[in-house]
Amino acid sequence: MEVDTTGAVWRKSSYSGPDGNCVEVAFLVDGNVAVQDSKAGGRGPVLAFAQSEWNTFLSGLSGAEFRRS
Repeated sequence: MEVDTTGAVWRKSSYSGPDGNCVEVAFLVDGNVAVQDSKAGGRGPVLAFAQSEWNTFLSGLSGAEFRRS
């Protein structure tokens, strides 16, 4: 998926620590959601998800689907 992050407003969790080991999320004008490593500062790779994929991911988080055993 080709992604244009021009003008994207990147956000990171309020739970992020001061060491910079975080991911940032941007909701794009085309409806997709972009994710990047905050240390890359916009120079690294970006993962892009359709809104439906992002919603499925969030549902998995709230449902503890990714909990370590």
